[in-house]
Amino acid sequence: MNGGILSTIGNTPLVSLDKIFPGSHFRLFAKLEAFNPGGSIKDRPAFNIIRQGMHTGKITPKTTIVESSSGNMGIGIAQICSYLGLRFICVVDAKTTRQNVRLLKTYGAEVDVIETPDPATGEYLPARLDRVRELCTVIPDSFWPNQYANRYNSGAHHQTMSEIAVALAGRVDYLFCAASTCGTLRGCVEYVRREGLPTKVCAVDAVGSVIFGSRKAKRLIPGHGAALVPPLFDGGLADRVVHVTDRDCVVGCRRLVKTEGILAGGSSGAVLMALRQVAGQIPDGANCVVIFPDRGERYLDTIYSDEWVAEHFGSVEHLWDAEARVYESMVA
Repeated sequence: MNGGILSTIGNTPLVSLDKIFPGSHFRLFAKLEAFNPGGSIKDRPAFNIIRQGMHTGKITPKTTIVESSSGNMGIGIAQICSYLGLRFICVVDAKTTRQNVRLLKTYGAEVDVIETPDPATGEYLPARLDRVRELCTVIPDSFWPNQYANRYNSGAHHQTMSEIAVALAGRVDYLFCAASTCGTLRGCVEYVRREGLPTKVCAVDAVGSVIFGSRKAKRLIPGHGAALVPPLFDGGLADRVVHVTDRDCVVGCRRLVKTEGILAGGSSGAVLMALRQVAGQIPDGANCVVIFPDRGERYLDTIYSDEWVAEHFGSVEHLWDAEARVYESMVA
């Protein structure tokens, strides 16, 4: 299982960002998880969970993998199952982008679409999870990776943090990490504490996400925040929590591609703007790392679409003018 395309999972680049905050008093580095073969950080837990399932015998050549995902985790599992010749059913919902559905099907996944949200909560995620449980009940020899609770999700990110620490010779002063399943956050924090690193970990959550106890509200950016508190969550994980709006995600992504030439996904814009919120509290000369979970091509119809932005946030020109005033005051 260690050969072929799967051997390229991990060891993604860590690059310096020198233009996004010109004249800043700290050094900024980005971990580019888009370089994983499936295009996102979710390749790491997908591989780790399935490898462990095969090692324990829970996954055999006849096993059907069943998972809930609206995007990256499903695509990561689909690629792995394609390589291994495993059947994969991905439970998505009506809000899943057409592009992600096409990617899943291209990799050979069967896509099961939930059209109606959970009546009790009004959210799609509980309905998707109920459907996964139902499928696992009726399909013999089925396996649910359960990315929301599986410790092999968070365990995969010990390696993510190790790569960052090695690249910076152990001097990682601040890490900014988006929260959704809390797999990346938990895994990185576990590694930091185990190795005794001086790293302050800042969890980046969406306004409208309930992970850190905020009130639930409508969110537009997939993979940014969550409608349910995931079982992998632990209240003591982060040294600090920063909440970021959908609007900020859009601005962060567009400024990133404009200044650094990096086309990244919504959570990447979120962590960048979270850092900007607390930049004045970061000591001079600190090494700051932001994890960019995925690539921006999956957001061309949303974050990078002027029409979509205008529909939800007003004209792009108005958005950019307002942002420019804030940005210029920061870097002045």
